[in-house]
Amino acid sequence: MIYDVIIVGAGAAGLMTAIQAAQGGLRVLLLEGQKKVGAKILMSGGTRCNVTNKAVSEKDFNSERIMDVRNILRSFSNADTIGFFKDLGVELVLEPTGKYFPSTHSGKTILEALLRKIDSADVTLLCEHKVKAVSMDNNQFTLQGDHFQYHGKTIVLTTGGLSYPATGSDGTGYRLAQSFGHSMVETSPALTPLTTQDSDLKSLSGITLEVQLTLVADGKRHFSGRDSFLFTHFGFSGPAALDISRHYLRTKGQKQIIANFIPDYDENSFATYLAQVQRDSPRKTIRNVLIELIPQRLADIILKKAGIEGTLPMNQLDKVSRQHLIAGCVHYPLDVTGVLGYSKAEVTAGGIDWAEINPKTLESKLVPGLFFAGEILDVDGRIGGFNFQWAWASGHTVAQALIKHRSPHDQKNHQNG
Repeated sequence: MIYDVIIVGAGAAGLMTAIQAAQGGLRVLLLEGQKKVGAKILMSGGTRCNVTNKAVSEKDFNSERIMDVRNILRSFSNADTIGFFKDLGVELVLEPTGKYFPSTHSGKTILEALLRKIDSADVTLLCEHKVKAVSMDNNQFTLQGDHFQYHGKTIVLTTGGLSYPATGSDGTGYRLAQSFGHSMVETSPALTPLTTQDSDLKSLSGITLEVQLTLVADGKRHFSGRDSFLFTHFGFSGPAALDISRHYLRTKGQKQIIANFIPDYDENSFATYLAQVQRDSPRKTIRNVLIELIPQRLADIILKKAGIEGTLPMNQLDKVSRQHLIAGCVHYPLDVTGVLGYSKAEVTAGGIDWAEINPKTLESKLVPGLFFAGEILDVDGRIGGFNFQWAWASGHTVAQALIKHRSPHDQKNHQNG
C-alpha cells in the first residue's frame, strides 16, 4: 500500500495533522516510536494540559522568522482551537491567568478525544514503530525501521525536538531532515529550570511569589518578564524562571539575571515607600516592614546578604543600609550557574531552518512532498499554552497543504469513490 501521507510522530502536531488530513480524504499512516502516544499531552500543565491561551500572537514566540510564525498562528487561531475541541466533545475553561484547560482538568481528556477522532477518521496509527531512515525515489518516500518498511506520496515530520527525551523527543526528526540536506538553527533547552550554588537561596526551597526577572548581558537588557517564581532545592523554577531560561542560554556575553522580588516597585518608588514608612512608623522594625511585602524567610536572607540587622527600627536605617536594602529587594543579582537541560525542558529552542521551508505550507523547499509541523521547526513559545497552540496551528496548516497537494487524478478518484 502506498499512503497519501505518512506522519512521523504522534504528539500534538502529529495528531492534529493526521485528523485533518484524513478528514480531507487522504489515506494517512501515523507512526509513533513509543509504546503509547501523547506523553507530553498527559504531563503538561501539571497533567492538566494547558491547551491554548486567551491571547496569542507572534510576540509570545521566539524564532528567526517570526513573521512567518505570525501568519501560521493567524491561519488557525486560539478560537479555532477552542472550536476544534468543542467539536470533539471537550469543553475548555478559561482561568484568570489566561490559560485554557479542559473542564475535567485532565490531559487524559484531551488525548482520549484526539484518539477517538483518529479512530473515526480511519487513520492507521502504529506505535513502537520508530523510523530510522527515509529515502525518496520516483516521487515516492520509503520509511524504514526495525522490521518494517512503508511507502508514501508525502511525509510529515512531527517528531518534536530534544526536550524530555524519555517521551521520544530524541532528535530523530532533525536527523531525518538533515539526511535530505536540511539545515538547523542551533538548538538549546527552553522552558527549563535554572540552577544555583547559593546555599542561602536553596534554603528557600518551596517559597513561591511573583517576581520580575531581567536578563542583562554586557550592560544591555535582553529580556524581562513578570510571573510566578519558585525557589527549589537546586535553584529556581516557576513560569518566570522557565521563560527566561532560553534567553539566558542563547544570549552571548557577560550575563546576569536580576530579580525584583517586589515587582510593583522599582528602585525609586521603593525608596519613596521606605521613606514614607520611616516618617509614619519610625519604630517599626525593618524586618516587619519587609515581611509585609515578601515571604519571611526571603526577607531574612535579603537582610543577611545586605548586612542589616532586621530588629532595628526604621528610624535607625541609615542611607547606605537603605540603598543595600532597596537593591536586595528590587535589584537582586541571582546566582545562576546554568539550567537543568533537555531532561526537564518543556520545549526546544531552535530547529529546522525556516529559510528552507515554504512559510505558507511548511513544505520543504529542498524536497517536494516533505513537510514539518510542531516543535521540530525553529519556533518556541513562552509558557502558558502557546507551544500547544503552535502545534495545533502548524498541524492544521500542513494538513490543508497536503489536501491541496493531492493530484487532480487523486481528487477525481476520491470524489468518484
